[in-house]
Amino acid sequence: MTVFTPIARPSSKRTAPREGRVRHPFLSYALRRVGTSLLLVIGVTLVTFILTNLVPGDPVAAALGQRAAEDPAIVANFRTQYGLDQPLVVQYFTYLANLLHGNLGMSTTTHNEVTADLTTALPATLEIAIGAIVLSIIIGVVLGTVAAYRRGKASDHVLRVVSLAGLSVPTFWLALVLYYVFYFKLHIAPGSGRLSSDFNTPPTVTGLYTIDALLAGQLDTFLDALSHLFLPVLVLTLYTVGLLTRFVRTAVLEILDQDYVRAARAKGLPAGTVVWSYVLRGASIPVLTVVGLAFGSLLSGTVLVEAIFSWPGIGSYAYRAASHLDLPGIMGVGLLIGVMYLLVNLAVDLLYGVLDPRVRLA
Repeated sequence: MTVFTPIARPSSKRTAPREGRVRHPFLSYALRRVGTSLLLVIGVTLVTFILTNLVPGDPVAAALGQRAAEDPAIVANFRTQYGLDQPLVVQYFTYLANLLHGNLGMSTTTHNEVTADLTTALPATLEIAIGAIVLSIIIGVVLGTVAAYRRGKASDHVLRVVSLAGLSVPTFWLALVLYYVFYFKLHIAPGSGRLSSDFNTPPTVTGLYTIDALLAGQLDTFLDALSHLFLPVLVLTLYTVGLLTRFVRTAVLEILDQDYVRAARAKGLPAGTVVWSYVLRGASIPVLTVVGLAFGSLLSGTVLVEAIFSWPGIGSYAYRAASHLDLPGIMGVGLLIGVMYLLVNLAVDLLYGVLDPRVRLA
């Protein structure tokens, strides 16, 4: 006798989600990245503290002067005031405890709180860095894409030479040349600083003079602040454009050889649709990485440009703190730059998850 085994019908009920299954993969991905960044911040504080205390020289003599440093009572009082009489381990944990309250210590150069000094200097650097990175992205993506599509032709060779020149020319030399040409010779750019002496500082809201002037309805102040941004932003843009152009060209060339781009062309899609929806979208991940690194570099590496244009930003403050062995100021700048890099990298990682689902599901 033949025995028929009944076939189990699929249940119409939904299968209950397994325990521990992640319903929101992007949220889980974002939380992992934020947690990693917080751990890295602690590492940045440790590295900054150790490197600052390894700087040769006596911060007491640099802050007090040679004559005052020869008085034991004055030296002892100074070390007690700034906690330099404690062991390094105690100083580090005191530093961490103060960080939790937003206290970066007292600058021995300006005699102000380092937090207040950095709060004043950071918007100035952000103003030129944001302007430079925005222009660099627009120009670099366009030139890199054109160079990739014109591969091997005269325009491609010209763009490659121009981008290489932008990377090779030192920024401080370029800043001096542009300052001499546009200010001293042509008189079409204003002098140094963020505003002309005829204008008052707009009411502080963001610390960015252009935005604060617009918010206050001061159009003349806005135009003057914008004109002062012209030369420093131009110098930083010329260097960053060279970097982005070369990298965008390489990324776009790699995507152009993919099968899905060839299929899109074979379907007869418009050239603009192929470029925006297929080529640039596929090249966005590696380009985004370079943009993040370039922006972090702009935020931290503008010392010489700020010095030439008398721009009161993070670079100028870092130079002044280092030249006077201002340990709280040096540690404050080091921590700020490290945190800015981490924030930029965190933003890039989160954008990875938005642009490519494979990243957040990995």
